[in-house]
Amino acid sequence: MAGKRNYYDVLGVKRDATPDEIRKAFRKLAAKYHPDAGGDEQKFKEVSEAYTTLSDPQKRKEYDQLLMFGGIPGSDFGGSGGRNRTGYTYTTNMGGADWADIFDNIRGGDGAFGGFDFSSIFGGQPGGARATNRPVKGGDLTMSIEIGADEAFKGAQRKVSYTIPSTGERQSITVKVPAGAVDGGKLRYRNRGEYGVNGGARGDLVITTKVQEHPLFKRDGADVRMELPVSAYEAALGTSVNVPTPDGTEVRLKVPAGTQDGKTFRFRDLGAPDVKHKGTRGALYVKVRVKVPTRLSAKEREALTALRDADKRAYRKDVDRYGA
Repeated sequence: MAGKRNYYDVLGVKRDATPDEIRKAFRKLAAKYHPDAGGDEQKFKEVSEAYTTLSDPQKRKEYDQLLMFGGIPGSDFGGSGGRNRTGYTYTTNMGGADWADIFDNIRGGDGAFGGFDFSSIFGGQPGGARATNRPVKGGDLTMSIEIGADEAFKGAQRKVSYTIPSTGERQSITVKVPAGAVDGGKLRYRNRGEYGVNGGARGDLVITTKVQEHPLFKRDGADVRMELPVSAYEAALGTSVNVPTPDGTEVRLKVPAGTQDGKTFRFRDLGAPDVKHKGTRGALYVKVRVKVPTRLSAKEREALTALRDADKRAYRKDVDRYGA
């Protein structure tokens, strides 16, 4: 079992293996390596860890995504105590149970791995060495919640429910989303995850915020960016415009005469609350977009034609000097 092999290699199946092929491969290897059958306990743990992930559709999907980007999550195996583990999002302590309990379940035919019944392999025979009953912390549980863009600016609360894998019980918690929450941000609730065993502490509940996109404001951390359309006449002559801000108020923006398309104005402390620096806010950046009319009335065309003909400015001098 080389430390750099992935879970598919451990079970000896292809990446596109069906659930039935994965189950059969695990059944064969479990019978070979189970300690009660005189096998290698470490190798048995490795194939069991691989099966725990690949037999769960959601975990397998996330695992495959990590492999796609070049990672080998779960390498150097050995369950939650393995060294050099590389970023896999699931804590592989078998839902909070240690191997001694798993072996007991296996001998009794309780199906410790997602309904897989080992009694058909080992005949429910008792015996074998029991692992040390040391305290083991429960694994972290993960979930995500979706919030609106305005809720992310102002903060929100959500009551959510989730299932504890080892017991099947449903638990609820009120999630307090802080003002300034960002898409992909994580909230950690201590001791709300999987139960520990042998007196071990509970794991944590980690909640990822998924923030909907705002139709006007675009987030850049605590900074907020928006585009402000102005007419060609307003850009040329200058104007003042009331600009909305993320907190629901307005600020007056003076657009100077001759403002060019793409000019950006910065308003300090009018962006989103900064979740990393409590009590501070980001900036609001307003980019001017000059809109040229696509249709002109006869009167407008006449007036603009006269202005064009009277304009003697050399707008393209830097271009013309490279011409013939």
